[in-house]
Amino acid sequence: MADTTKYIQAVGRRKNAIARVRLTESSKTHFTINDKLDLAAYFPTAELQKTVTEAFSTARETGIPEALHFSVSAHLTGGGITGQAVALRHGIARALITFNKELRPKLKKAGFLKRDPRTKERRKFGLKKARKAPQWSKR
Repeated sequence: MADTTKYIQAVGRRKNAIARVRLTESSKTHFTINDKLDLAAYFPTAELQKTVTEAFSTARETGIPEALHFSVSAHLTGGGITGQAVALRHGIARALITFNKELRPKLKKAGFLKRDPRTKERRKFGLKKARKAPQWSKR
């Protein structure tokens, strides 16, 4: 049996974390992460939960009515928990823009649309880490 519900899909990234996000219009905002966990179970701290939902609160200030809610289904892979939270916010912001183009200036100004390019620098041969050289002795 095919699922006929309409959804908006987007991808968010941060460091090595990737979030595939699907937004479906719903009666209340509900999160399902990796097909089983809700927001509070996956992101235990209030700070991470706030990071994820910032895109919705910014969109509500701009143009989405208070009565409109979304069911968020996300598949998170890679990175750490903070990187995954920011990647999820990035994906939600991208999906909201697909839903309503008028949200773009506000979300862009808040910095939710920019993919944070900072990643770990690769290790070079002859060095211990990316830039740390072995101890040097003069004699």
